[in-house]
This record gives sequence, structure tokens and C-alpha cells, in this order.
Amino acid sequence: MNADPRTGRLELGFDVPALPGMDEAEIQTPCLVLDLDALERNIRKLGAYAKAHGMRHRAHAKMHKSVDILKLQQELGGAAGACCQKVSEAEVFARGGIADILISNQIRDPLKIDRLARLPLLGARISVCVDDIANVAELSAAAQRHGTRLDCLVEVDCGAGRCGVGSPEAAVAIARAIDAAPGLSFAGLQAYHGPGQHVEDFAERQARMDGAVAIARATVDALTAAGLAPAIVSGGGTGSYTIESTSSVFNELQCGSYAFMDASYGRVRAADGSRLDKGEWENALFVLTSIMSHARSGRAVCDAGLKAQSLDSGLPTVFGRDDVTFTACNDEHGIIADPGDVLAINEKLRLVPGHCDPTCNLHDWYVGVRNGKVETLWPVSARGKIH
Repeated sequence: MNADPRTGRLELGFDVPALPGMDEAEIQTPCLVLDLDALERNIRKLGAYAKAHGMRHRAHAKMHKSVDILKLQQELGGAAGACCQKVSEAEVFARGGIADILISNQIRDPLKIDRLARLPLLGARISVCVDDIANVAELSAAAQRHGTRLDCLVEVDCGAGRCGVGSPEAAVAIARAIDAAPGLSFAGLQAYHGPGQHVEDFAERQARMDGAVAIARATVDALTAAGLAPAIVSGGGTGSYTIESTSSVFNELQCGSYAFMDASYGRVRAADGSRLDKGEWENALFVLTSIMSHARSGRAVCDAGLKAQSLDSGLPTVFGRDDVTFTACNDEHGIIADPGDVLAINEKLRLVPGHCDPTCNLHDWYVGVRNGKVETLWPVSARGKIH
């Protein structure tokens, strides 16, 4: 932001897409826009659900990468803390005052382990996932070196085919090693089925998540029999939280995308067949774009291309419109089918991104809008923090 040297008034500069008080029509595009009313309703709704079901909610901050939004999730939704995926993300949130952070991933590089072990010095409770007994000694040595303590969750592969041990016996062996290691505390179990969240058919998703719950239950039973009953059993996301929260196994949810909603999650169906973005949750995040060319009939071009959004989960949808369709994308341009030639130059459209997480990581700012006016700007605090 720049200030007019004559009046002292803040003016729009090259570093921000909008200023508080602006009309939505004045926002510079492409940029991320948040419907603050929808965002707050989503946050309150999940908070009330978690409370009613006796669940702790640790919000997945890798989705929005914003300290401001995480604090809103704590204030309005009672979120207990944050899930991060990388040490650099966790550093941003710890410095931002978030006091309970789980790195829901494995940390193996020696320099990253050293940074991880220093994080509690910022005043935060730090937890990390482990799926290899050799990692226990690495974490313990670093914690002792810095005089800190790390909580550790054993991760079990409950069907995602990514990280996590493959048997209850392996989980028990790692938990015992953690429990005996100086500087470490055995805190519980992570059983998160990421791909299962996005299975669109409800019955198929239910079956897959039932399998994940069964694996988690068997692992909890084995840990309990070994005298290492897990205090935390963490998992559950936007596509499956109702399953984990009624399983009598899990006590912590890791939902993230519920707050924003994207086109991929929108296609997921609830038990009654309704889309998640038409019943349970509202679209709150948009890529705001402007029409920059309409040289040919039936086709408009907007300024939101690949550099403004991720297409790994498909093309965006045009919010609130059924007369125009986003059809293709390259670096700087989006192609929009406009059979009625209704779009005008500089007209703005709200795009619902296919996948919110990587889309947010492409931008510096969130522009919070309410009733057609810019109310706030929030930085994407951990943008680019992938180490």
C-alpha cells in the first residue's frame, strides 16, 4: 500500500489487490476473494458440530495458510489448534501465536528435525507424526539438544497408501520407543484417509472410511493392551468427518476445506444425494477474475489462468452462473464459453477453484468482502512454505 504524499491517504499500490472500503467492483484481478458471511457460517457450523459430538477440532491450516483465518476458526468455531504439513508452515503459525500445532506428517531431514525441535521455544505445544522407529531416536536427540519436548503421534496407514505403519504391531513398537525416549511424549494415533475424502458416491465413500475406522480401532486396541492407550486419535476431513465423529474411536478432527469449499469437494455427495456445496457447506473462497477480451462471438477470455489457480482437481466453475462456462486455461488466460455473448469487457466473475489448497498457495492476499464492500485484507501468511 502507498500513501499519497499530499493527503496521507492510502492508495492502491502494486502489492495489494484492494483496500478496505472499496467496492467489490474495484478489486484488482485476479485475486482471492472471501465471502466473509459464508466463511463465518461454515466455521460456526463445524464448531457447533464438533462440540455436540464431543470432538476436538484441529483445523488443517495447510488449506488456507493464514494465521488470521486460523484465529477466526479458534474464535468462532472453537478450533483447538492447527495441523501443518511442513516445518516452515508450523514456524509461521507458531510465530503468529498459535499454541497447539500438529505437523501431520513425517519429518526426517536432519536440519528440518533441528528446526522442529526448536519450535517449542516459541511457546507452542508441538506434535509430529512418526511411522519409522529410526525417526524416534532422531527426534529425541534434537529435543534433548534444545531442551524441549515433542509430542509424537504414531501414524497408521488406514487405506490411503501414503505414510503410516502397516500393522497394529508396528504401531505398538514405535509407541513403546517414543514412550521411552528422552524429550518425547507418546501422544496418540493419526489415522487420516486423505483420498477417501473425495470419493463422490456416498455409499462407496462410507465403505472406504468404514475400513479406515476398522484399522484405527484395531490399532487403538493393540496400543491399549500394551498399556499405551492413545490420548489423541486424530483424523477425519471435510468428506468424512461425520463417520469418524460417530465411530467411538476418534476424538479429534482435522477438517480444513469445509471453511472455503472448492469444486472438487462440491461434487462429493451426502447421504441424501445432495452435493456438499449445496447442503452442508457454502462456497466462501473465489478467484475473482475480469473479462479482458471478447474478440470472438461465443468466447470470452478472462485474466485468471494457471498462475492464479490450480487445475489438479479439474477446472473451476463460474459461481452463480449457468449461462457461461469456464472451458480451458493457459498461463495467463482463462477461456469462457459465452454462447449468448452476455459478458462485457471488465465484467468480474467469481470462480470456484477446483482445489483450494494449491490455489491459495499461489496468492499473497485474501480480500474479505461483505455486502459488496471490501472489509479486510489478510496475508496468505505461509505462502510458499513447503520445506
